[in-house]
Amino acid sequence: MAKRKVRVFEQLKVSLRDVVAFEKGEDVNLRVAEIPSPLRRMAPREIKKIRVSLHASQPRFASLLNVSAKAVQSWEQGVRRPRAAALKLLAIARKNPRALLEG
Repeated sequence: MAKRKVRVFEQLKVSLRDVVAFEKGEDVNLRVAEIPSPLRRMAPREIKKIRVSLHASQPRFASLLNVSAKAVQSWEQGVRRPRAAALKLLAIARKNPRALLEG
């Protein structure tokens, strides 16, 4: 496998020039990455409302979210909170409950 020479210093100099130009208000073509805002916590009653809107039992709802039935039960009782991935799915389901059924 052939080694490829990486010109890190040159790339760094170009990047720093772009930053300085940007700070001066000059038009620079920079890559922009949008970072989504953190998900807000969901109250136990909200989680239950989503589940009820799907006419799903706790085990069925857990299956749709790919979590255990005990997890759903503890969320609805306020004992535990959903983690990031489950919280994202719940946020999607809150806006469009049928999205869980289609996935």
